[in-house]
Amino acid sequence: MSYAAAQNPLIRNQYSADPTARVFEGKVYIYPSHDILATPGHGRLAWFCMEDYHVFSSANLVDWTDHGKILSQKTVPWADSTAYSMWAPDCIFRNGKYYFYFPAPPAAKANSRGFKIGVATSNTPYGPFTPLPDPIAGVNGIDPNVFIDKSGQAYLYWAQGNIYMAKLKENMIELDSPSQIIANLPEKGLKEGPFLFERKGIYYLTYPHVENKTERLEYATSDNPMGPFKFTGVIMDESASGCWTNHQSIVSFKDQWYLFYHDNQLSPNFDKARAIRADSLFFNEDGTIRKVVPTLRGIGVSSAKQKIEIDRYSAISSTGASVDFIDTAKRFNGWKTVLSQKGAWVRYNAVDFDQKSKVVSIMARSAVGSAIEIRLDKLEGKPLARVNITNSNQWSTMKAAVLKAIAGKHDLFVVLTGANSAEIDWVKF
Repeated sequence: MSYAAAQNPLIRNQYSADPTARVFEGKVYIYPSHDILATPGHGRLAWFCMEDYHVFSSANLVDWTDHGKILSQKTVPWADSTAYSMWAPDCIFRNGKYYFYFPAPPAAKANSRGFKIGVATSNTPYGPFTPLPDPIAGVNGIDPNVFIDKSGQAYLYWAQGNIYMAKLKENMIELDSPSQIIANLPEKGLKEGPFLFERKGIYYLTYPHVENKTERLEYATSDNPMGPFKFTGVIMDESASGCWTNHQSIVSFKDQWYLFYHDNQLSPNFDKARAIRADSLFFNEDGTIRKVVPTLRGIGVSSAKQKIEIDRYSAISSTGASVDFIDTAKRFNGWKTVLSQKGAWVRYNAVDFDQKSKVVSIMARSAVGSAIEIRLDKLEGKPLARVNITNSNQWSTMKAAVLKAIAGKHDLFVVLTGANSAEIDWVKF
């Protein structure tokens, strides 16, 4: 299944969380956990509930393909097939094979409590993956992360209250050193979700940490994948939504670094049903990470030929503009932009045009009729199009002529010029 989602959240047809992003074969692959809503007899009610994994890929960070289910709790020989606790995974490539790492509670007959970490393998990054018969010996915990350094040595990082690490053998399924707790991280508060990457000789250990009441994303640095690490700073503050968890990965793709994380935007009243997101990430000259402020706009360049969801804005006027669900009973249907005051606006950046764009189409409604202008690159710019929105309570497509030829990448301003309020779903050229 393929669809376009250049904005946050990236995946809109299901709940997803804990995204590990990897670059394989010229594409970004995201390996998230898959939140579902528990029902009697299927998971713990009002708690995290995950029974399988999907994988998503994109060559342009805009058009994402869901490759479907790659592994299920029902197909792992050693795991409890009724636990609904297939938590945060990872995937790595080595020697012509893809290794998928995942945590799960073992079956009751194993007489073991807590979580183990299993491995499944595939010849392709999108699976399906075949689970090995047993979990990794000597590892108890969740949130596996694997890193291979330039010498070819592989490392496994995981969480169990603290963050642990050990070397992996070349077969990628056995430890090659004793496990050890990573020292020098904040002592108080839960730490989990390790993800390590390297840039210019610096090893960055990133992780969520409950400094106050909810998780924020932090990092520590070292000149060695096994440390010692030094606490360095915060990547992302606690979520404004109050979502208790966050979970991250950081990857470079086509000369730009990106932070992948999650929030509960699709389920604002229940933070156990989450949605994965991504934003650009930048470094200071000294190698420290600039704090990332979450955006709705997200990543990627949107094609003017596709539906541009302006509710995923880059900026918004201080008054008279807001965003709400199109249908609060069907939140996967997405959001709408509400412009309620003349002069109110939203800005949407990085739209790619070609000179063939002659008509603009807008899905909109206004109970008493209104009008908008689409302006280019600046709020006070000349209009690219003027659209009259007919009076109706029903959503319908309005069309208007594009007033001048336009090519290249530009920002759009959608401005209410009528006296009455209007609601807009999408814009397309």
